[in-house]
Amino acid sequence: MVWMFGIEIWEKMIPVRMMRKMVWERSMNKLSRGLSSSQIRKPRPPSLVSLDLIDEWSSTFTHSHSPPIQKSTVNNDSARIIDGRSAAEEIKSSIAVEVSRMKESIGKVPGLAVILVGQRRDSLAYVRNKIMACHEVGFRFSIAELPESCTEDDVCDALSNYNKDASIHGILVQLPLPQGREPLFIPCTAKGCIELLLSSDVEIVGKRAVVIGRSNIVGLPTFLLLQRHHATVSIVHAYSENPEIITREADILVAAAGVPNLVRGSWLKPGAVVLDVGINPIEDPESEHGYRLIGDVCFEEAVRIASAVTPVPGGVGPMTVAMLLLNTLEAAKRALCFT
Repeated sequence: MVWMFGIEIWEKMIPVRMMRKMVWERSMNKLSRGLSSSQIRKPRPPSLVSLDLIDEWSSTFTHSHSPPIQKSTVNNDSARIIDGRSAAEEIKSSIAVEVSRMKESIGKVPGLAVILVGQRRDSLAYVRNKIMACHEVGFRFSIAELPESCTEDDVCDALSNYNKDASIHGILVQLPLPQGREPLFIPCTAKGCIELLLSSDVEIVGKRAVVIGRSNIVGLPTFLLLQRHHATVSIVHAYSENPEIITREADILVAAAGVPNLVRGSWLKPGAVVLDVGINPIEDPESEHGYRLIGDVCFEEAVRIASAVTPVPGGVGPMTVAMLLLNTLEAAKRALCFT
């Protein structure tokens, strides 16, 4: 059995508390070696119970006086739209073929389970997309919905129950969890970002990249993956001084702060590639669910400056779900010894 947390797959069974303690100790050792006392700034860091640094952009950040928006030097009237839906559909089509082959050959299909805690609007939207995607490719899908008041033991019990189910090959704990229950797992949103860059023929090697946001769900793993692809990477967070100056140096900008329209056109280097990870629910009585989703990037301004930009919705989100399906397929293949 494999476990999938935040959309990555674990191939060994490790008790949740033990795994969390191991990751926490390794991470803190690295952090203590990598930071000097002069680099530690106010405000005081959060409790060591969690390494997910919560950036309160709305209460600490205000836009400074930015220079006028510059027109991109790229010979286009507007930025190329990086179509996450199209890229994800190609991946899902390949997965559906494999699932059909598995069903015909051995009579079994991959199974994905999701554990959802609470009723966050963005999480509900993510889960709806995952359910639809599973149906499209032929996966078995199961969901355990827990109240926000549930205990850590409740979540562990749900994990244990799904782990005993031989028809489930990937278990996803939908992140973020309520405050105080943040597990430390690497999600596939970061992987989806890199896949979008590669499939869009965006050069990463040697380029200057900036990630806005440092959560362990998106920001930090995206930072690490960009480094692995040989980019020179910086992170901007709520306490960074002059963030717009830093972002204007980026050839590749990944916005994952969770603040609607945080990134304005004046923050962008002409010709930059912009990936908008933000999923921010905005009240809209005319929408089906009473709200609509917008990103961290002011799309109307970015499209005039960037060479390529992802929309919200329809950009990074579909690729995240596609990576989830791809990992579940691979987990099922290994579990069932199917090649």
